[in-house]
Amino acid sequence: MSKTNIRHLARQRRKKNIRKRVVGSSDRPRLTVFRSAKHIYAQLIDDSFMVDTTNRFRSSKTLVTVSSLSLKQQGGNKDGASLVGTEIAKKALEAGVKSVVFDRNGYLYHGRVKALADAAREAGLQF
Repeated sequence: MSKTNIRHLARQRRKKNIRKRVVGSSDRPRLTVFRSAKHIYAQLIDDSFMVDTTNRFRSSKTLVTVSSLSLKQQGGNKDGASLVGTEIAKKALEAGVKSVVFDRNGYLYHGRVKALADAAREAGLQF
C-alpha cells in the first residue's frame, strides 16, 4: 500500500467521524472545504433541505460555491485560500447567512484550510 493511499484512507476516516457531528441547517449551513494540489474549493451546504419522512433518503442543497478555479487564482498556497475564504464570506453575507458550521472535510486544521477559515472569519462569518 502506497503512502498516498494510507493518507487518503486516514482522511476518509477523519471525514466520516466529523460528519457524524457536523450537520448544516437552514439557519447555520455547513461550510465545507475541499483542496487539491492546485486549487481549493468552498461550499455552503444546507443539509436539511430535503429529508424523506422515513429518513431513508437525504439530500443537500448547495447555497454558495467559490473556488480558486472560478476566481482564476492559484489556490495551491495560503494566499489563494484566503482569497477564497474572503469571497465565500462575501457571497454568504449577500445570501443572508451570517453563521455557519465549519466542516474541514477530514483535512487537518493547518495551512490552507486554516487560512481559508481565518479569512472567512475576518470577512464577517461566525463559526
